[in-house]
Amino acid sequence: QAQLVESGGGLVQTGGSLRLSCVVSGRTFSIYYMGWFRQAPGKEREFVAGISWSGGSASYGDSAKGRSTISRDNAKNTVYLQMSSLKPEDTAVYYCAASRSGNEYDYWGQGTQVTVSS
Repeated sequence: QAQLVESGGGLVQTGGSLRLSCVVSGRTFSIYYMGWFRQAPGKEREFVAGISWSGGSASYGDSAKGRSTISRDNAKNTVYLQMSSLKPEDTAVYYCAASRSGNEYDYWGQGTQVTVSS
C-alpha cells in the first residue's frame, strides 16, 4: 500500500498561482507513475497532469497546458503541481494519484480544495 497526502490548496484570485504538493509514503518502490486529477461539482474527474516516478517525463491535460507544471522530488517522495494564471473554472478538488502499472491508478489521496475567485 502507498499513502498519498495532498496539501497546498486554498482560495486564490483570478490570475493567481498555487503550488499543490503530494507526499507519498509506504510502498513507494512500487510506483511507476503519478498523476494529478481534479473534479468540480457536477462534473467528471479530469486528468490534469502526470509524471513518471523515476524518469521525469510529464504529460498534461488540455486545461493545464501552458499554465501548470508537474514535478517530483524523489528524495522527499513528493510530487508538485505548480499552477498559474488560475481561472474560476479551475475551481475543483484536486487529487493526487499513483499508478503501479501506468495503465490505471491504484492509490488516491483525499484531495485538496482549490477555489479561484473572480
